[in-house]
Amino acid sequence: MENLTIEAFKAMMHTTLVNITERSDELSKLDAITGDGDHGTAIVAALKAIVKAGSSALEFEEMLNDMAFGAMEESCGSTSTLMGAFFMGMGNAVKGTTLDVQQVKEMFRAGLTMLEQQTKAKVGDKTMMDALIPAVEAIEEAEGDVMMILKKGAEAASEGAEKTIAMKANFGRARNLGERSIGAADPGATSWACMFNSFAQGLEAYA
Repeated sequence: MENLTIEAFKAMMHTTLVNITERSDELSKLDAITGDGDHGTAIVAALKAIVKAGSSALEFEEMLNDMAFGAMEESCGSTSTLMGAFFMGMGNAVKGTTLDVQQVKEMFRAGLTMLEQQTKAKVGDKTMMDALIPAVEAIEEAEGDVMMILKKGAEAASEGAEKTIAMKANFGRARNLGERSIGAADPGATSWACMFNSFAQGLEAYA
């Protein structure tokens, strides 16, 4: 697929909601190891709000900003704030009903840039950023059509999430566990890896 249409993006988000919902219990169990055990519930609620808020939009900027506000109006703690920032950043970067490969790359970079204003976490801190940053960087560096760059992003996100198993947490409640936080994947990184894989899967199914 040479270009990304608004309807294709909506299909990507629907697939993401379905896949995250299926893994909700797994994500909450991961979160219970080092946190309060509600990550699966929180991210499903945020994604439901995102999908609903963007369903009637006719162009990218409107849709992504609607999705951002939908997430932020949902009371899911930091999940709402962080996802809202990501979608707002994306919405500030693109317009129209169709995006080419370069615009898709710019959209994801803008989302990450906005999100980085909300958290100081970097790769290696055992957070969602361990999946998100490598995914966006892989998308930027990838060659090919929209499908290809999304698949590269998904691969990088999965690899990043896997690496969190061996990491010590530096943020959130998990950091209080110190060395005991080593041995389980970070729930945020795991969910964002699932999201990026769902983006690629959803686009492939739509195409």
